[in-house]
Amino acid sequence: MLNWEKLGQVLDLNKIENQDWMQEQAQNPYTVDMGDYIRVYFNCRAKKDPDGKSKSYAGFVDLDKNDLFKIINMSKKPIMEHGGMGDFDQFGIMAGSVVKFDNEYYLYYVGWTREYAVPYNWAIGLGISKDGGETFERYGRGPIIGASHNEPFLQAGCSTIIKIENVYHLWYTSGIDWIQTDSKPESVYQIMHAISSNGKDWTREGIPLIEEKYNKEAQASPSVMFFGDKWHMVFSYRHSVDFRNKERGYRLGYAWSNNLKDWHRNDEFLNFDVSELGWDSEMVCYPHLCKINNEIYLFYCGNDFGKYGFGIAKLIK
Repeated sequence: MLNWEKLGQVLDLNKIENQDWMQEQAQNPYTVDMGDYIRVYFNCRAKKDPDGKSKSYAGFVDLDKNDLFKIINMSKKPIMEHGGMGDFDQFGIMAGSVVKFDNEYYLYYVGWTREYAVPYNWAIGLGISKDGGETFERYGRGPIIGASHNEPFLQAGCSTIIKIENVYHLWYTSGIDWIQTDSKPESVYQIMHAISSNGKDWTREGIPLIEEKYNKEAQASPSVMFFGDKWHMVFSYRHSVDFRNKERGYRLGYAWSNNLKDWHRNDEFLNFDVSELGWDSEMVCYPHLCKINNEIYLFYCGNDFGKYGFGIAKLIK
């Protein structure tokens, strides 16, 4: 089994003087090594409007590379503006992977649309930064990965992109079903894979990669890294119905592969669960594997889908 040392919570928006767009959540941490410091992109929300709805925004926090609990800078405004009327990202932007392409940074993000028959729809868009990852401009008004004949719903969770021998590999989440409950429809989504030669045009396989632990399991936020002698994937999983609680809420799953095609699930090997007390005592979700100063870290969110921010754990060798 892997052995982790939980180091604690890095960011709690309740303890920071926030702007109106950064009031709740601190979800989906994704690190980028900026040389002297580590930038962590994350997603937050404004307060709910009178109809009980809110918009999601993406921002970042910069951490001291030698003290990951020391915040040295934080974004003063969202890194990208929402789309216009009818656009796929009109009601929300959630950052996923941020990758450097020559002198530009590419942001792979999730755009939110409000629906009538179901609560929402997602698609994956691309933003491009020419100012060192401070702000991003939309590549186009439409998504780069959206619904298709065999992926009909909810493309999201674009949380890992890796270049291998001039081919870019993207792992993401795609919806496969909706379940009608007594209160509202709930979505079912699983992990998919796509490849590209330029980071903009993607060829999809449309086949879920990870076997289910539960019937109609929801899987999200796949994070992939090579270390040791194989590829490792950490991801979130939960029940698709009645999951807003400790018993059926998000946990972290694990799978490994030798070829990036065949994945073998073994959650016990990850050896990572909720804590007895505190900010991650009911839920762990939205993982991100990264290497900082030659050490492997796991950034992740805690209770209530990251409402109380994100923290880190360190792999013990």
